[in-house]
Amino acid sequence: MRVHARDPISEAGVASELRARPEVRVVRAPNAEARVVVVVADSVDDDALTLLRIVQRQGAARAVLVAGRLDDGDLVKAVETGVVGLVRRSEATQDRLISVIVAAAAGEGSVPPDLLGRLLDQVGKLQRHVLGPRGIMFTGLAPREVEVLRLLADGLDTCEIAQKLAYSERTVKNVVHDVTTRLQLRNRSHAVAYALREGLI
Repeated sequence: MRVHARDPISEAGVASELRARPEVRVVRAPNAEARVVVVVADSVDDDALTLLRIVQRQGAARAVLVAGRLDDGDLVKAVETGVVGLVRRSEATQDRLISVIVAAAAGEGSVPPDLLGRLLDQVGKLQRHVLGPRGIMFTGLAPREVEVLRLLADGLDTCEIAQKLAYSERTVKNVVHDVTTRLQLRNRSHAVAYALREGLI
């Protein structure tokens, strides 16, 4: 894992604190391979968000944010940048940080409990008020797109899907085309594989 902070004192302090623990290996070089990058910031401001985006663009490392202040708006901004672990600076004990880093390395997320309920509430509002009225599920697929992909996975051809769903063949073709284009998939088989892998069907 690697530590990034705006000031060298914070960066050195967090790295030193974590280096003593056998559960993690701290690397110093900015271009060194790391499964997790810990970003330390006073607040979730533009500079912190820019750094988090850079971390995400640089590769497969998962980001953990340690911030002095975290509120509902900060939570959403951090999640949008791909952060998988959030810790308030006041709660960033050695054990807590290790726990969040290990969870991040395993692909699990960590959010302060008081913010988790509010995050779930915001996700629900997004589905009900923004996506739902447009016929889109949180997965990014409309219910009819999911149904067409299910039938494709069952081996039905365009004509059979059209008959089963009472659509025209052109509508079925358009649905498949829209899904493959929007999700940048190569063909029908790739679309079915994607849907299965993502647990959408």
